Parts: sequence; structure tokens; C-alpha cells
Amino acid sequence: MKHFPKNLSAKLEIRKQNNALRKLPLSSKRIDFSSNDYLGFSQSEIIFNETHQYLINNKIIQNGATGSRLLSGNHKLYQETEDFIANFHQSETALIFNSGYDANVGFFSAVPQKGDLILYDELCHASIRDGIQLSNAKAYKFNHNDFEDLEKLILRNPNAVIYIVTESVFSMDGDCPNLEELVSLSDKHHCYLVVDEAHALGVFGSTGEGFVQMLGLQDHVFACIMTFGKGLGCHGAAILGSVELRDYLVNFARSFIYTTGLSPHSVATILVAYQHLKKDSAPILKLRENITFFNQQKNLLSLKPLFVRSKSAIQSAIIPGNEKVKAIANQLQEKGFDVKAILSPTVPEGQERLRFCLHSYNSQEEISEVLRLLSTFVFMGHG
Repeated sequence: MKHFPKNLSAKLEIRKQNNALRKLPLSSKRIDFSSNDYLGFSQSEIIFNETHQYLINNKIIQNGATGSRLLSGNHKLYQETEDFIANFHQSETALIFNSGYDANVGFFSAVPQKGDLILYDELCHASIRDGIQLSNAKAYKFNHNDFEDLEKLILRNPNAVIYIVTESVFSMDGDCPNLEELVSLSDKHHCYLVVDEAHALGVFGSTGEGFVQMLGLQDHVFACIMTFGKGLGCHGAAILGSVELRDYLVNFARSFIYTTGLSPHSVATILVAYQHLKKDSAPILKLRENITFFNQQKNLLSLKPLFVRSKSAIQSAIIPGNEKVKAIANQLQEKGFDVKAILSPTVPEGQERLRFCLHSYNSQEEISEVLRLLSTFVFMGHG
């Protein structure tokens, strides 16, 4: 084996010294407070069996897409699923990408042009930032959910085509922007608003339709990115928008054009998962109850000051210092709870945290117990 470059070894060494080296975890049998499987769809036997049956009934016995969608990979299931998604989200069109990462990189690298301006929330996640880095447009971040700061940036660039970018639920904090205020600001200055709904799909709205649609704002948003690897428990993503936007992406989004399409099985799973959102609201209601219960319990245990304010399925307790937050995560894991520490540099130094993801299948007893243990470890410093 060829020797590893010294400069790369040095970078790994720095990560080790900072107690920030990432490793692939083995799947655990602990109680799940870490996955994005908010509604339990990824483990649903019903969805699994219905997907299989759907493929059999439609005589789709095929393992792969065979090519990019523009060549041989655009099997008939794509159109049916995209039509269902567009209809579900009251959008003109939906275009499926292979992942949320691909959708964001494809959109931001292709849509904003040289001379345009991208103004993005400072807490937007990596896939949005990576897409922006590939864009020819200029980009500036605004302070988190601070629309006064955003408006200053808009007013400094009166003649530019401006794209405003935010998430409806921020992946590390779990908080939501004031979307009504953002929409009115965007409309006032004739900007193009782009909202990533990755952590809102399946969580907000009576059928889990997401934050934008729950507020009835879908006609004011230029593009919504819907990711399926979280609330839908499968894989892939879709960009919702106008017919022109879809046509543009098919022609210019490189992460769409130059990749093999999703397999028929993957697309069928997306379709069946969406059908379940539409016909069974029980998991969505149960998740909502658990979010309310979690918030009540953290108040009762005087833990509220630790947590970022959130009404979503992501609840983050700020515990500064990689060493300290890792130690508490380890203690919770030893007690059988899968709670993950989020370390710097994933979050800024001093903002290290325990990230609790809530699910429809967590019981109130589990929620009470994990928070009781947290309060013991934080306030007493021992188990």
C-alpha cells in the first residue's frame, strides 16, 4: 500500500488531539434519540411490503435505473411519483434528485448566476454551503433568523437578482425562522426565496406537509427542497417549483444530469411513504405529542436554560466543550439511550451540544427517563 501523504496525516492528528475525530458508529440496540427517522417509516414493515407489492403489480422487476435520467434511467415510476409529490405539496412541479445533498448542490451551483446575490442564514447546513461555493454568484451570510441584518444586505445591493436561503427547521438547533416575516420581506424587495424543508417534512402540518405549506406560504416561495431520508425514512429528495424551474434544473443542474437515476425500488418507496403521510396521521400526531411532552419535562426538571428553543423534533442542549459533552453522551449511552454529542468543528466552538431527536415511537417513559438522567449528569456531575 502506498504511503499516506504527510500533510493529510497531520490533519487527522489535529482532529485526534482536539477530541474531534469522526468515526463510523456501529448500529446500537439503544433507545433511539439520535436518528432522523421521525415517524418510524424507515422500519415500517407495511411500507416495505407495500413497496414490494407495488413493484410486482406494475411488473417492475428491475434492480437499477441503468443510466442517468436524461439517457435511459427515467423509468415510468418517476413521473407518477413526481406528480404525486407536486400534488401533495400544491406545487406546479416536483423534480426528484438522488439525495438532499445532490438537490442543494445542483440547485445552488446552477440557478444563481454571475452578478446575482445569495443571502443565506449563517446556520444553513453543509450541502447548501457546498452548492453556494460552486456558484458564480456572490454570497453573504446573515445573522441567524435576523431579518434586520438580512434587509441591510438587500438594501446594499438594490439592482441585483437576490436569492434568500433558509431552512424551515435548522438541523443542529431545531428552531424555525419566522417564515411569514421572511416572506413579506422577500416579496417587498422582489427576492427569490429558497427554503430547505429537510427536517420539516413529516413533522409539521396535519399531513406532515412541512412548514411552508402548513402556513399556506407555498405560492410565495421560489423553490422548496424536500428531503426523504428523514421524516419519510427512505432516500432521495425533490425540488418543488415552477415548470420553468424544473426545465432549467433538468438542463443545467450537474448533480441531476451526470448521475445514474434512483432505482425503481427507491422511487416506489418514496411514493408509498408519501401515500402513508396522506392516509395515516397517527404517527404525525404521536410525534407532536412527544415534542410537547419533551418540552414540558425539560421545564419541570429545570433544564430549559440548556436547550435551544424548539417546537420541532430536534432538541439541542448546549454543553460547551468537546470533552464535557462527549462524557455526558457516553453516560447516557451506558444507560441505554442513543443520544449523540455534536462536537466542534461541526458546530462552532462553545456551541457543542447533545442533540435529541424525537420520534413517534419514543414512549413518554423513555423521554422522562432520558431527561432525568441528563439533569443528574449535568447538575450532579456523576451517574
